[in-house]
Amino acid sequence: MPARKRTPSRKSAAAKHKTARKAAAPKAPAKAAAKKAGQRAGNKAAKPVAKASRKPGRKAAKAAPKPPVSPRPRKAFARRATAAPRQAKQAKTVLGRSAYDTDLDRNAANYQPLTPLTFLERSARVFPNRTAIVHGTQRFTYAEFFARAKKLASALSRHGVKKNDTVAVMLANTPPMLEAHYGVPMMGGVLNTLNTRLDAAALAFILDHGEAKVLITDREFAPVIRETLKLAKAKPLVIDYDDPQFAQTGEMLGSVEYETFIAGGDEDFEWQMPDDEWEAISLNYTSGTTGNPKGVVFHHRGATLMGYGNNLAANMPRFPVYLWTLPMFHCNGWCFPWSLSVVAGTHICLRWVRAKAIYEAIAEHKVTHMCGAPIVMSTLLNATGDEKKPLPHKIEFITAAAPPPEAVLAGMAEAGFNVTHVYGLTETYGPAVVNEWLAEWEGLEPAPRAAKKARQGVRYHALDALTVMDPETMEPVPADGETLGEVMFKGSIVMKGYLKNPKATQEAFEGGWFHSGDLGVMHPDGYVQLKDRSKDIIISGGENISSIEVEDTLLKHPAVMFAAVVARPDEKWGETPCAFVEKKTGFDHVSAEDLIAYCRANLAHYKAPRHVIFHEIPKTSTGKMQKFKLRDVAKGVK
Repeated sequence: MPARKRTPSRKSAAAKHKTARKAAAPKAPAKAAAKKAGQRAGNKAAKPVAKASRKPGRKAAKAAPKPPVSPRPRKAFARRATAAPRQAKQAKTVLGRSAYDTDLDRNAANYQPLTPLTFLERSARVFPNRTAIVHGTQRFTYAEFFARAKKLASALSRHGVKKNDTVAVMLANTPPMLEAHYGVPMMGGVLNTLNTRLDAAALAFILDHGEAKVLITDREFAPVIRETLKLAKAKPLVIDYDDPQFAQTGEMLGSVEYETFIAGGDEDFEWQMPDDEWEAISLNYTSGTTGNPKGVVFHHRGATLMGYGNNLAANMPRFPVYLWTLPMFHCNGWCFPWSLSVVAGTHICLRWVRAKAIYEAIAEHKVTHMCGAPIVMSTLLNATGDEKKPLPHKIEFITAAAPPPEAVLAGMAEAGFNVTHVYGLTETYGPAVVNEWLAEWEGLEPAPRAAKKARQGVRYHALDALTVMDPETMEPVPADGETLGEVMFKGSIVMKGYLKNPKATQEAFEGGWFHSGDLGVMHPDGYVQLKDRSKDIIISGGENISSIEVEDTLLKHPAVMFAAVVARPDEKWGETPCAFVEKKTGFDHVSAEDLIAYCRANLAHYKAPRHVIFHEIPKTSTGKMQKFKLRDVAKGVK
């Protein structure tokens, strides 16, 4: 495997010699002849450390000729043994460096930048015939996966794509999306996975801001991409993906189809290691609620550490079978495209997240792991009888976003899913906090057990520090489970920063911590629990009301499918809670007054919503509720 040699900067031998000679030179005039002789000897031998160790006044030795093959080995050994301590001591005193920092430099043999690209190379070499990707009737082994990624890298390089060029992809959870996670950085490019649910204006902004040189797009998204390309100033090379398993009717917008494009690549392409692990590997855009999204830059080091961290957090052993219910465009699929190669797992591609398709994939492929927002869990639990299939075994389900309602967690457990709650942001490569489950919690009653499950948890192994601080004083809040503060992160799985936005980057890293904008508490056992986004907290009559707490109460009502609570302006109280609810089928008789009464019976009265609106809740592509839209509606509620 080709790798670029990384040679740290250090003093030249001549510079070291000059420093040592100056420090060791005798000052007495009587020793001038010895000094001159010593300089000649030192220049000849080019051994400044040994020169510096001579005692003043001793006659300078002549440069020793090269010894025969084996003359007096014992004496030669003794001389080396006595000289070594003097050399080490002199290096420390003269050069100001410890022996552990002297002549122990980085080189190509003992140091290589971290990169997740080596994960795929290893699995392809060790498990070449193991199935890596399943898509419909398509099967790709690890050897084929690796070869296709190299062909993509080669083809991009042949078309003029250079190091640090952005390659954007508008793809569903299909094989090309997985191949892009390796092929693009293999030739030094930066992968930009586009949110497939954004509108043309947002996509055009992203292509322009990221300066995309190539766009690989699925025919399914042709209508929005056609409009995007009209709006964008960037003029990327457009490559169409025509899915052979699930035919699409969208027009071909580019000059070449994906399979034809990579066929022109070389599977023996000498792919590139990064020169530095700090180099960018991918570009992701936040799903901002106001203004243009910010470009979050990931580096090779963080992606590598997440590769290991995910496997530990998800209890992922060797050879897992992973079902793609999480969009790969979201934080690079939480970095699982790289994580699975660590353990030679099998990717089960899923083009659309539908209950029937999920249950069929689980039954056919014996799925062991899957990820998704709470909306995916609701999809599974509310599937009809003809859509559901018996689970072959207990399945690990990793969920993030909003804390799962207690009722949903209990339902998932009864259905055969073991739910692990994680938490993170785009800026932390996806999940960076995990709810580590303790054995002593197994015997808890359902309600307290679900309450433990709903906590966000403790830091990933790959994250150096996690805390809850007062953002004004930058002091940790008491670990009492009650005092609100801002959740903050520190470590190598925090982004490089925001692309072309130094002001936002500086603000995000103020005080040496990444500021999440999430409000939470620290429990006495060190577990973090979110209470709200800083902008979502409701301040009523001077009291803070957590919208999450009110939503969780509403979701325990049997009639409620989804709930979102926002602040409604109030002349008397400043703000009061306003709830938006989607009801389950068969509960048309449940009224707003019924739900308000239910909340008053289960919450402090001031926390109960004053208004309940039956309204479809707008969501982002990742399942997050778009509360900014609901706030506008709430302003008009009388």
